[in-house]
Amino acid sequence: MRPLIVIPTYNERRNLAVLAPKVLGIVPGASLLVVDDASPDGTAALVRSLSRRHRGRVHLLSRPAKLGLGTAYVAGFRWALDHGYDPVIQMDADGSHDPAALPGFLSALRGADAVVGSRYLAGLRVINWPWHRLLLSLLANRYARFVTGVPLTDLTGGFNGWRARILRRIGLGRIRANGYAFQIELKFRCRRAGGRIAEVPIVFSGRVEGESKLSRSVVFEAVWAVWRMRLPGA
Repeated sequence: MRPLIVIPTYNERRNLAVLAPKVLGIVPGASLLVVDDASPDGTAALVRSLSRRHRGRVHLLSRPAKLGLGTAYVAGFRWALDHGYDPVIQMDADGSHDPAALPGFLSALRGADAVVGSRYLAGLRVINWPWHRLLLSLLANRYARFVTGVPLTDLTGGFNGWRARILRRIGLGRIRANGYAFQIELKFRCRRAGGRIAEVPIVFSGRVEGESKLSRSVVFEAVWAVWRMRLPGA
């Protein structure tokens, strides 16, 4: 295995300064790719500094503007495939995903095409989150399961891992969702492609620093995107 952790960023310098050393320490054989959307807070400069300190393990993919979560991950996945990494793990930069779960992800990926870090497997594992966000997440997951028929407990979560073979089989160019619906679409397409998906329980904690990037437009996209996925030829 040659794992790569992909983290999209926009104004996450303070959070990333704490997260990156933890990731590199917990998984010594892994590398880190930060996909930064022209953050004005100096995120890219921090990544360059980390890259000099951890040569060959920290990489920066700079984009010219804020282009969306889905396209950031697709760009990161393509970079990973082009550079021979396998598996590829996606996680948030805001401190909500605990790097301590990474070894369990890698273990699960030895026998599966994908692994989903679930906040709701074997009980509720969410802390430091407003009740309205938790309720929205629970309802969104139930709605997505009903529409897509994908029997996972956490379709909307963003802490997931993928083998290179399933990313190639899915066809990254076919993914259309760009907000949080991207998380649903990727799992939907993985299952449609015959991928074996494992779920592992994780503890999810609310954002440490900065502001949430969830907006109404992102929620509305997710509402109709799950129906579009089911259309013939989609």
